[in-house]
Amino acid sequence: MTSRSVVRPFALFIAAVLATPAIGQERTQPVPPGVIAHRDLAYVPDGHQKQKLDLYLPERTDEAKAAPRPLIVWVHGGGWRGGSKNQCPPLRAGFVDRGYAVASVGYRLSAAAPFPAQIEDCRAALRWLRAHADEYGLDKNRIGVWGSSAGGHLVALMGTAGDETSFDVGEHKDVSPRVQAICDFYGPSDLAAFLAMPGYERQGERPGSPVYALLGGPLSEKADLARKASPITYVSKDDPPFLILHGAEDRTVPLDQSERLHKALKDAGVESTLVTLPEAGHGGRDFNQPEIQEQIGTFFDRHLRSQPAE
Repeated sequence: MTSRSVVRPFALFIAAVLATPAIGQERTQPVPPGVIAHRDLAYVPDGHQKQKLDLYLPERTDEAKAAPRPLIVWVHGGGWRGGSKNQCPPLRAGFVDRGYAVASVGYRLSAAAPFPAQIEDCRAALRWLRAHADEYGLDKNRIGVWGSSAGGHLVALMGTAGDETSFDVGEHKDVSPRVQAICDFYGPSDLAAFLAMPGYERQGERPGSPVYALLGGPLSEKADLARKASPITYVSKDDPPFLILHGAEDRTVPLDQSERLHKALKDAGVESTLVTLPEAGHGGRDFNQPEIQEQIGTFFDRHLRSQPAE
């Protein structure tokens, strides 16, 4: 692992990196030709302004009406307290043309509500999408989720904690929030281990840090909540397949976090592939290379387009 002397300078500004959206994050992404955008669909009636999603579908054709499409749901990053649904990489990567419907989910950030609000919202959005599947031509039995950083954490939690009913609040509780495939970009998976890493300890105790804000207090007082917020806590043999990507030079979320989750999944008998990008940091152009995007497309195709309906 990276030495303390190298990690510590980065740890001093982890909070700023995690909390600040990428440049242009708030700008609304253009809709490609041939795609219809349904924006700001409220998945919680009269809810918080962040409890909305955007849904991208192909322009209507006879074929599109006849065949429900598998769905890929994007969950944004931003340290659980920044970012928005307005940028949607699966849309930019052409997944609608590839045969998918695509959704981008907003969720309450930690300044509005601490954990578990974020996973409650993501699961509520999934239940809403399934409940409205017929209306929008979605295949409710073939849903994959994809997210980066804090979004990677949330999609991993959606995958491993599929049966954790304490995260289900609001409407459509009779609708399953389980998903069929997970693509996790460099998300934290074990908060206690993350904060025990040399150079990262203060993140659990320092007011203003992303993890402190997520938990609503210091790790020393929120250990049970940190365990509940960790995807690794819920790993079991019936979890869906995972594709995990992480940069070897990531100084924001250590590679160790993805290695831990991958090992736990494999030990439980779950299909998991860990792709380590040797020169990549926390995101960036390495994750947008054509070969990486094709690997993601192949992963979703295999698990969402070839499996029999449940």
